[in-house]
Amino acid sequence: MKGQDPVATTGTYASKPLAQSLKSAKKRDAILRAAIKIINLKSFALATMSEIAATLDLRDASLYYYYPNKQALAFACHLQSLERLERMLVIADREAESGAGKLERLLTDLLHDSAENGPQLYFGDLSYLSDAQREEVSDWGQRLTADLERFVEEGIQDGSIVPCEPQLVVQLLLGMLIWLVKWVPTIRGVTPDRLMAAMGVVSLTGLQPRRSGSANRRLKPLPAT
Repeated sequence: MKGQDPVATTGTYASKPLAQSLKSAKKRDAILRAAIKIINLKSFALATMSEIAATLDLRDASLYYYYPNKQALAFACHLQSLERLERMLVIADREAESGAGKLERLLTDLLHDSAENGPQLYFGDLSYLSDAQREEVSDWGQRLTADLERFVEEGIQDGSIVPCEPQLVVQLLLGMLIWLVKWVPTIRGVTPDRLMAAMGVVSLTGLQPRRSGSANRRLKPLPAT
């Protein structure tokens, strides 16, 4: 069921006319985007189906038409987020040459994707999912994390990243991305490019070998709130 909506890909949905199916797909995307935003902000426990529906001007019954409960909705959010991340990992792996280049391309694409399509629901606490759901999300997440670690390992081998512990580096980068979801909305004037410049100074520059005469990128101060 990798990459599929666990509820809306049933036979009933598949039998609907194409126009109605496309409309339903857009509605599901809007629901997932709203749910991810609220769950990231409030946590799964405090987010409610009523609040998610209200942000989309939907009645609760309309939301339950797509997802029977909050658990099913959160599971769909996780699957969509992992699918988005996997797609960007594949592109970075294919189009960037060095390990550091792959890592930078992925982080850049992640920030731009979040600005355009909303944040992702990161796989941290999965206790609210069923055993089967938790196993699927965890397994998929571990595979993608292993790809990130491979980027760092390739960078060490090709000389674009200094010797380090790939597992720890990847966990630190993922932690930074997760907290950006909570912090960035409170800062005015932030763009993906400015965030990438800041992340480059804080993390990527530190991973790169020292080169004589190289200039550090400078970031203008963020406006006061």
